[in-house]
Amino acid sequence: MNDAPLYDEIGVGYMTTRQADPTIEGMVHDALGDARRVVNVGAGTGSYEPHDREVVAVEPSEVMIAQRPAGAAPVVRAVAEELPFEDDSFDAAMAVITDHHWSDRARGLRELRRVARSRAVLLTYDPSFADRFWLVRDYLPGFKGLPGMTIDDVAAHLGAQTVLPVPIPADCRDGFLPAFWARPHAYLDPRVRAGISVFARLEPAEVEAAMACLRADLDSGAWNERNAELAGLDELDLGFRLLIAELGSLSRPRRGSSRPCSSARP
Repeated sequence: MNDAPLYDEIGVGYMTTRQADPTIEGMVHDALGDARRVVNVGAGTGSYEPHDREVVAVEPSEVMIAQRPAGAAPVVRAVAEELPFEDDSFDAAMAVITDHHWSDRARGLRELRRVARSRAVLLTYDPSFADRFWLVRDYLPGFKGLPGMTIDDVAAHLGAQTVLPVPIPADCRDGFLPAFWARPHAYLDPRVRAGISVFARLEPAEVEAAMACLRADLDSGAWNERNAELAGLDELDLGFRLLIAELGSLSRPRRGSSRPCSSARP
């Protein structure tokens, strides 16, 4: 039902490279509006949870839960596809860079809508941007073969009326896959790769070959020549999107609903 086994395996030491980036965090918190009671689904170690609101975290991996810092929001061990809450239990639901791990992504997105009274906020990735990122385009083509969902379908299941681009800062503090677009040597560090689930989902031989190629291109100067347009940029749009669903006027799923996916469209 979920990627708890994956993160139980690769999540050890997750916080070494995965911290909230202040710019991205600010956008997420602004999107929550005046919501006071918030559920954070797929919460991991709690990096993006607001500290000035009442938050309940949902996370399936015991390894990730164990790394939540002292004073973090209370956590419920559960999966996004079946949240253990009544309808409209929270003012808002949030999920940050997690929905691509859900085994039934559409169901999880509808669950966000079900438990939230006023809005649902999702930070996710638009796969149509894959070839804009040099690491995927030139070194990890297998990334494009991983299961995914179009941003339009994600928005439809969530009921999102607003889709905002989230540019990645050149000095991004959160070490997700494209975070080091301006610091290519970082991907050669096994500790960096250990915090990025994509490297665990691809074939080890592809990752090994990709890193050997990247190292050679960095040593020869070929990487710099191929990516000269990146020099001096402060941020780059690589497909991260912030989706906001205002739920007051939507017909939302209810506990036990068996409506088809098409009925989730706003």
